[in-house]
Amino acid sequence: MKYKRSERLVDMTYYLLNHPHQIVSLSCFSERYGSAKSSISEDLAIVKQSFEMQGTGFLKTIAGASGGVTYIPTMSKGEASKLLTNLISQLSQAERLLPGGYLYMTDVLGRPQYVNAIGRMIATVYASNGVDAVMTMETKGIPLAYAVATQFNVPVVVVRRISKVTEGSTVSINYVSGSSKRIQTMVLPRRSLIPGSKVLIVDDFMKAGGTMKGMINLCNEFETEVTGIAVFVETKEEKPKLINNYQSLLRLSITEQETALKIENGTIYKNFTH
Repeated sequence: MKYKRSERLVDMTYYLLNHPHQIVSLSCFSERYGSAKSSISEDLAIVKQSFEMQGTGFLKTIAGASGGVTYIPTMSKGEASKLLTNLISQLSQAERLLPGGYLYMTDVLGRPQYVNAIGRMIATVYASNGVDAVMTMETKGIPLAYAVATQFNVPVVVVRRISKVTEGSTVSINYVSGSSKRIQTMVLPRRSLIPGSKVLIVDDFMKAGGTMKGMINLCNEFETEVTGIAVFVETKEEKPKLINNYQSLLRLSITEQETALKIENGTIYKNFTH
């Protein structure tokens, strides 16, 4: 089937948006549309310009016989600012405070427009790190992990507190909760990670960082590299944290009486350069 140029541009854009971080050769598009590679190159230049103007990402060209183009999703700093402002407004209600210094966020992380945008923002910060898998702890971090993994086109690895017979043999470690100081357990199926792969750890909430540190130790057991650590909301008062080199979207401050809260931008926006 021979495509008109306008049809090629629409389909090409759709294809790239749905295959992020995947190398697509010019031959693939040439065969798909029945067009010469020179025409495909011109089309890609138009798509590249459109992506950059809209702030949705950029096309990276890979040279060589096996080369092509790769779509890298990103978020503009202006869009990130609007997202964080909206989230702060949504989460700053005093009735969201839960016993123990936690924050009710289930409704926000249950809305696709929020969770997908958060995933794209996190993916923007780690776009150049190289990510082979996204890891999270069950259960509230799972939607966020899938949103980030979608942007990288990689699998999600869910760490659980108890093993399941349907997952086969597992690796189990004990870790100390940073906030409660209790010893807890986390497990991961042996088939979940390939040694040498790069893992981005993502979670919804962090107090002292005990769970995050446990996942880092679990990655070490699998001989994988932790390429980044991102959390949606961290508590500001819990210091020192048990981990370093992490990024947070938002920071939560609570009064001593736990009757009022304050939400502010975390470290991700401060390091946002796009």
